[in-house]
Amino acid sequence: MNSKIPRILGMFFLLLIPLGMGWVWLTLHWSYSEGERAGYVQKLSKKGWLCKTWEGEIAMVTMPGAIPEKFVFTVRDDDMANKINNLAGERVILHYQQHKFIPSTCFGETEYFVSDVRGVQGEKSALPAPSVPQGQLQAPR
Repeated sequence: MNSKIPRILGMFFLLLIPLGMGWVWLTLHWSYSEGERAGYVQKLSKKGWLCKTWEGEIAMVTMPGAIPEKFVFTVRDDDMANKINNLAGERVILHYQQHKFIPSTCFGETEYFVSDVRGVQGEKSALPAPSVPQGQLQAPR
């Protein structure tokens, strides 16, 4: 009877490994949702101890003077991260896919993975330049 226990445990672990690999593949290749977010890239950095991914955030500004909402995202592709960095300072539209229940942060710290980026033509800044009425400028003393 004791000789059956190690065999059963061994078979259990042999079944557990393919099931775990299947779960990881499913969560990374099946997207729960997808969409687009527009805003200004605030941060994009390569992070991770073993598995390096690009982690970033954009500030989504609805109108000048409003408090921006942050959208955090993950980029797994270096070429896509370079495209995002090349659009720094411009308003961008990020196309993302949401992948839920990923078993580890090794694949990304967020569940939003950017798959495409494009710049919004003609917009450089969400905030207007400060205007000071002519009669209110004071010279330093």
